[in-house]
This record gives sequence, structure tokens and C-alpha cells, in this order.
Amino acid sequence: MTASGAPSWQAKGRYFETCSCDYLCPCPTSNLAAKPTEGDCTFAFAFHVDEGQHGSTKLDGLNVAAVGRAPGEMINGNWSVGLITDERANPEQQQALVEIASGQAGGPMANLAPLIGDFRGVEAKPIQFQRSGMNWSVFIPGVLDEAAEGVPGANADEPMYLDNVGHPANTRLALAKAVRSHLHAFGLDWDDDSGRNNGHFAPFSWQGG
Repeated sequence: MTASGAPSWQAKGRYFETCSCDYLCPCPTSNLAAKPTEGDCTFAFAFHVDEGQHGSTKLDGLNVAAVGRAPGEMINGNWSVGLITDERANPEQQQALVEIASGQAGGPMANLAPLIGDFRGVEAKPIQFQRSGMNWSVFIPGVLDEAAEGVPGANADEPMYLDNVGHPANTRLALAKAVRSHLHAFGLDWDDDSGRNNGHFAPFSWQGG
């Protein structure tokens, strides 16, 4: 417990995303000021917690996703966002995941909170988060089916990276291309199998309280 009375917390694990921008998305390289390649940007962030604790509540092995749409340049806000929590989580774990992923508990996601104009709620669903080398995927039945492949660098076994970017997951993001993105939740509908859309992945290590 911190001096403010809020529980201290920490979470570390793996994140990946796809978005509706063509590769390479201009948003992280412009500090969110560039216009998305399609005019607006639909995105799906997925997080797998390898180790985590919120107060006395353990979060190891749980997943959470944040999905949304920005109607224009992301820095201008008015994002529509919803959260999907792991249905395996008990009520205390559900609340902890929501507080961390929404930024209510502080930490890096709190930096995005002022950009959200329409919070569309929380749903608990089964979340399958998978990684094999540079291939990443998340499947939430009836809600989200996304996958991405890392873009190899000079070493074919390692991706290229963006460094020193203002992203809540990590300041160093691996570059990836979306294989597929299908989102149907919170009034957001997005389907893409073109292979042209953007992706990223990275480890994350957060704390707050």
C-alpha cells in the first residue's frame, strides 16, 4: 500500500498489436501527431502477464486486451475504447486488470487516458494469446482474431525496431506486419486480411500505485 492508500502493483509480460494503418504506421514515429494512413485508426493491443501483482492479488498468466478507434490524428483524442479481460480471472483479478489496463491505477497506460472520449465498457472473455518466434496471435471468440509477423532485420532471426518512442508498452517496439485483424466489439467493426497493415510487439514491465 502506498502513502495515498492505493495498492502498489507491478506487471510484466508480453504485448503485441495490430492497427488499421498501412505498414509502417506513422503514429509512433510522430508522437501521435501524424494522420493515420486510412484517416482514422482502429487498433487492438493484447497483453499477457507473465508475472504480476496488484496489492495482494496475483495476476500471473492472465491476459487483457484494449481495443479502440481514433477518428483522426491520435494526439487529438476522442478515442473510443473498450477492454476485454480474461474470463479465468476472479473478481479481484478482473478489477485489477481493468485498473491497470485503463490507467486508473497509474503506470504507462494512464498517459493514454486523457485521449479517450468514449469508454465503451469491459467484457470478460476467453483470450488465447500465442507466440512462436516472431509470429504472434490473439483469439477471442466472436470478438477479436489478430495475428502479426515480425519484420526481419540484418539478423534474420531478429526483428527491426523503433527505438525511443512514446508507447505505453515499451519505448522499443519490434516492427511487424499484420497477417489478419478481425474485430467486432463495443460497436467497433474491422476486418483486414490484406497483409499491408501495421503491427508491433515488445516486452512490457509496469508498476504503479
